[in-house]
Amino acid sequence: MSLPSDAIQGACTRLDRDFYDRPAIQVAPDLLGCLMFHATPQGLRVGRVVEVEAYLGPTDLAAHTSRGRTARTRAMFGPPGHAYVYLIYGMYHCMNAVTGPEGSGTAVLLRALAPVTSLDGESNGPGKLCRAMNITLEHYGMDLCSDTLWLARDNAPAAGQIATSPRIGVDYAGEWADKPLRFYINGHPAVSRRPAARKPRHKPA
Repeated sequence: MSLPSDAIQGACTRLDRDFYDRPAIQVAPDLLGCLMFHATPQGLRVGRVVEVEAYLGPTDLAAHTSRGRTARTRAMFGPPGHAYVYLIYGMYHCMNAVTGPEGSGTAVLLRALAPVTSLDGESNGPGKLCRAMNITLEHYGMDLCSDTLWLARDNAPAAGQIATSPRIGVDYAGEWADKPLRFYINGHPAVSRRPAARKPRHKPA
């Protein structure tokens, strides 16, 4: 599910706080091609980001923060460059990178990685990504500028053609369900799924 170009190339430069302190819609495509690192007791796990989704805060009906500040969304309203991890279906973890100024409630969901080093199983999908990288609720709120969990750029060529589509699994979000806020490297084998044709939404008369 990875390409030869996904291997680490040259020196790595960690993404700093300023990288995340921008609107999610800007951070999301800039994360494509970056490397994700997790220093675990069993060794370093590394994958290259190939698919993400942007969540734009309380006005975005697909964002968890559209329901306001809760115990669950506290980290998403927190300072940029921290992990917002949550559980779906009672069994799958998903991880976001918090973006924008503190209080904005915005984040980028990491949807798929290309395997680079020591990934445990598939990583093409947000739940599979967390399982492969050993990310759990213990990483909720973790600083992504730390020595445990971080993202970085190397000297690899820029990500290939970046494609967009509506986000996956947000049909409940009204007009927000159709917004092209999913970003992925077009044609990469580690992308979780190709966008399906969507039926047009008709507003009631």
